[in-house]
Amino acid sequence: MAEVKQAARPLSPHLQIYRWSWTMAMSIAHRATGVALYAGTVLIAAWLVAAASGPAAFDTAQWIAGSLLGRLVLFLYSFVLLHHMMGGLRHFVWDMGHGYDPQTRMNMAKYSIVASGGLTLLVWLVAYAVR
Repeated sequence: MAEVKQAARPLSPHLQIYRWSWTMAMSIAHRATGVALYAGTVLIAAWLVAAASGPAAFDTAQWIAGSLLGRLVLFLYSFVLLHHMMGGLRHFVWDMGHGYDPQTRMNMAKYSIVASGGLTLLVWLVAYAVR
């Protein structure tokens, strides 16, 4: 019986071959923020359940949310929400057929962090101002 020769197949690219880039990092960050939004949404649902459960449960939930750790979690949740939104807008621009040249892709990835950080600070400053 004759031996069958297998054709040399190319190896799949992986992280050891690709050079780390902003767009790669933001793609991973977009997925991570999506997962983090699930956890934050569970916390919001728990707060709503506490509000519906009566004054004692709501006071406890408000005390937790008002603590230093609770405010840090809320701040990070708002950053994650806005960062995920900026990533979604970046993908929307790509879906419209724009922003594919390398420099624009890199700039959009870099500025999505700047925009989400700035928007987070703006939201918190406005929230404290109207409080």
